[in-house]
Amino acid sequence: METAVVRPKAQVVEKAAGGGTDDGSLHGSLRGVIDPRTVAPRDARQLSRQFFRRLTELEEGTHEHQYARNTLIEMNMSLVRFAAGRFRGRGDDMEDIVQTGMIGLIKAIDRFELSREVEFTSFALPYIVGEIKRFFRDTTWAVHVPRRLQELRVELARAREELSSRLDREPTVAELATLMNIGETEVVEGQIASNGYNSSSLDAALTGDGPENGESVLADFIGVEEDGLRLVEDFHSLAPLMAELSERDRRIIHMRFVEEATQAEIGEQLGCSQMHVSRLIKRIITRLREGMLGELGCA
Repeated sequence: METAVVRPKAQVVEKAAGGGTDDGSLHGSLRGVIDPRTVAPRDARQLSRQFFRRLTELEEGTHEHQYARNTLIEMNMSLVRFAAGRFRGRGDDMEDIVQTGMIGLIKAIDRFELSREVEFTSFALPYIVGEIKRFFRDTTWAVHVPRRLQELRVELARAREELSSRLDREPTVAELATLMNIGETEVVEGQIASNGYNSSSLDAALTGDGPENGESVLADFIGVEEDGLRLVEDFHSLAPLMAELSERDRRIIHMRFVEEATQAEIGEQLGCSQMHVSRLIKRIITRLREGMLGELGCA
């Protein structure tokens, strides 16, 4: 049996340090370990010191240096899994959390020095946890909410999980507030803030039959016709057409539709009959309408 995989003996550690190899290479030195990822955490701490010592002796960029560095990464993956377990209740894919933690582990390996006289585990964990926290801070919240509410969401998730397993049902707001020793209003505030953690596309397909193609999307249920938005679009299209009118025509439109003057009042100011004003307004509106319709036809 390959018991050296689980708990390397002293001679295996000696080989990993660079002595007693068959071919004198670092590859040969690990033959007794076989797979670094299966090394027990207690043995990984001892072996890591040997490999860090080898890194200081090897030239960076060489195949041997890269091999030693990769072995250190594989041997210490248990640190990443340990740190990632602290974030299990956040509802995210654990694989994503572990992969993010690996970035922190690699940074720690590249910056660790034996002269610090500290255990590598103590040095690496802050790097790993910091990288995972940065991942949650920068990428997971679809809508930015205050840090206090972000932390409250995590506490709510833990309390809900504990009460759900204890009560065998979904806990109420009052029960959550009692367990967390906070007010019910604060619980509700945290629940509302949690809605900003994830977002869904309006084009996301939903289960069930749609009215036309047999498939429904989220927009079919929450989308509404916004009249105000259409008015803004109309104003945006009308603005350049108004700019093309003569000064007198713009004045007529302003008096009629902004000042709400009657045709007779407009005629008095322009020195013409009400009938003439009516024809002028009709001509201007026809020109603007044709311009709007023409723009829509080109869109």
